[in-house]
Amino acid sequence: MASWLFSCQRSDNGQAERLMVELLTVPRESVITQPKPLLSWAINDTRLGALQSAYQIMLATSEKELAKGQPDVWNSGKILSDQSFSVPYAGPPLSENTVYYWKVRCWNEQDKAGKWSESQMFYTGEFSASDLKWPGESRWVQQGQEPSGRLVLENRQALRYHDIIPESVERNIMGHYFVKFEKAAFGTLKLYLEGAKDGDTLRIHLGEKLSEGPSVDRSPGGSITYKQVDLPLSSGLSDYMVNLPRQYSKYPNSQVLADHMPEVAAFRYAEIEGWNGPLSTQQVRQHALLYRFDDEAADFNSSDEALNQVWDLCKHTLKVTPFLGLYIDGTRERMPYEADAYIQQISHYCVDREFAIQRYTMEFLLFNPSWPTEWHLHMVLMAWADYMATGNTRALEKYYQEFKKKTLLPLAREDGLISTRTGKVTPEFLASIHYYGNIFRDITDWPQGTPANEEVPRSNFGSVRIEGETDRFVFSDINTVVNAFHYRNLVLMAKIAKILNKKEDEAFFVERSALVYKSFNELLLDQESGLYRDGEGVAHSSLHANMFPVAFGLAPLAHHETIKNFLKSKEMACSPYGAPYLMDALYTLGAGDYAHELLTSDSDRSWLNMINFGTTITSEAWDLKFKRNMTWNHAWGASPAYVITRKIFGIEPLEPGYRKVQIKPNPGNLQEAQLKSPSIKGAIEAAFKNEPGSRFVYRLTLPANTSARVLLPLDNFISPVVRINQKEAEWIQEHNCAVIDDISSGTWEFEIMEK
Repeated sequence: MASWLFSCQRSDNGQAERLMVELLTVPRESVITQPKPLLSWAINDTRLGALQSAYQIMLATSEKELAKGQPDVWNSGKILSDQSFSVPYAGPPLSENTVYYWKVRCWNEQDKAGKWSESQMFYTGEFSASDLKWPGESRWVQQGQEPSGRLVLENRQALRYHDIIPESVERNIMGHYFVKFEKAAFGTLKLYLEGAKDGDTLRIHLGEKLSEGPSVDRSPGGSITYKQVDLPLSSGLSDYMVNLPRQYSKYPNSQVLADHMPEVAAFRYAEIEGWNGPLSTQQVRQHALLYRFDDEAADFNSSDEALNQVWDLCKHTLKVTPFLGLYIDGTRERMPYEADAYIQQISHYCVDREFAIQRYTMEFLLFNPSWPTEWHLHMVLMAWADYMATGNTRALEKYYQEFKKKTLLPLAREDGLISTRTGKVTPEFLASIHYYGNIFRDITDWPQGTPANEEVPRSNFGSVRIEGETDRFVFSDINTVVNAFHYRNLVLMAKIAKILNKKEDEAFFVERSALVYKSFNELLLDQESGLYRDGEGVAHSSLHANMFPVAFGLAPLAHHETIKNFLKSKEMACSPYGAPYLMDALYTLGAGDYAHELLTSDSDRSWLNMINFGTTITSEAWDLKFKRNMTWNHAWGASPAYVITRKIFGIEPLEPGYRKVQIKPNPGNLQEAQLKSPSIKGAIEAAFKNEPGSRFVYRLTLPANTSARVLLPLDNFISPVVRINQKEAEWIQEHNCAVIDDISSGTWEFEIMEK
């Protein structure tokens, strides 16, 4: 490993930086439709205990007036507050279709003013549109009032085409030019050719999968991409772009590129048939469509090369898959799904300081849902993750009633448990949650298997295995997985109601969650085996019926050891969708070593298997042998980015907007690792060296205006001594951790040794 700790190259001058308007890091590439936009910034100050005590904002219609300190719109004056994120604009009303500039400066805990930030520009758009298809819709609009104004998205970062140079260009055994790019992306092909004749035509093959030759695999299987397009040429020196046919889909809510944007497909390889002239790497480009992404926002390296490869796979996935400006399920359907989006959301937070696409996808799915029961039950999880990442209550306030509906409370019986199979799924109920499709039922995982009384896998479910990806889960009226999600919804809604000062609702959700907890454990936990059954009256216990209760805080401590051993016996008996929940459960149960084994396994149900069969974007399933129509570009497989950040390094927000973070590392047998992790407050850097049972050192740099609760692992230590910055420190023990609370911003070194 190159260094003990990453360096952010900070100057610690107390200057406000990394400004955002409405969660957009580059708002000049959008238009803002919020008349009172929220403003956020980070502070360049990594001294121990660095805090913001006050701020001042200036906003003007010209950069010149702002530079002179004479804003013509708003000067907030000195505001005594430590708030540095989601600060609402509080000046005179802003005008529509107008350009504005703003800047901010901060005072530290010693009342010393830092430098003014650089100015940031943003455009306003239409504040009260009446023709939206759903509340919060973001449209393509013209930026500014000039006729030459460019088309941009409302309240979303720009989608931009990037030209990427290939790794190699060579002739294959068929005499075609074969072009290899480093990684797959969603794009089309650009060529720069000289010497063509009018009437000449090239045949272009684009694909994700490599075949012998080398060539683009024409029959890759599943929904792995292969495209064949004819490209007519003209005489002389010309630039060409392969014109892919517009992709439309039969699926509801499927996304289509705007008319002014060239169509794209996922590909890593190109094969050019019919060109007899020379062709070099300088004449070919992968014209990739990308949502804004900061490659420097996050980084990871460790002593485990397999884990490094998995991180790189996931980071690239999270970079290239939001190419439509919101989260989709991959190239086949191009449709947002709640579960897919939630996993992509929590993983995306770990690789980029980006929050707008997560918010927009969440709002889209509230009014454009998919069919599975548990997918609807992901919406409150998305809302809570958004709030903890941004500290912004606006979405909670605006859509509170919609989130309440997504708990599916009308499906409950007297004991609090819910069911989709007892006659309560009425047209009125479905309309209340904005679902108008023909299917609404439980899913558990995907693809589902074949019922026990059938011997042949159901082809229409995409599964090629009798057990599917559900570990032969037995569906019943009262489904354990569905009710685990329902319980988590109730717990989070109680917290949301408290934040919004809705006292009656808070009391209701607290009482209801307690009822569900009681009923769940009385009716679904087999006291004899110590395991959860798949449902009421069901004898079978699956991986899913046990990992979700642990992940959502339902499993009593007395049963943790039994459930842990059971989960370990099942290995990865779930799809990539289920993997983050399995990881959550394993780390909760103290099985971090085993979780690390799964993360770095090279079995046919692993991320290394994805790499080995050739994809550079996480796949929808572990292999074609598990799902016959799988894609090679599905972001729900990118959860190791979340696991490495939140579980191995243990970095997660304790208070909204990272006011306070929890640092609870789970190194297992990993000897050494370092991480740079983004947050709305700025980068959090961490590194550890691990000698199990002998010595553990964890170095941490927190950005200004942040504090931490640190829980260091005591596994294998008999008489531990804790040192902080080379000095022996006081600590308390919680479970199997040494706890040090109220760690301030700055750089710290924590060490555990045997006495």
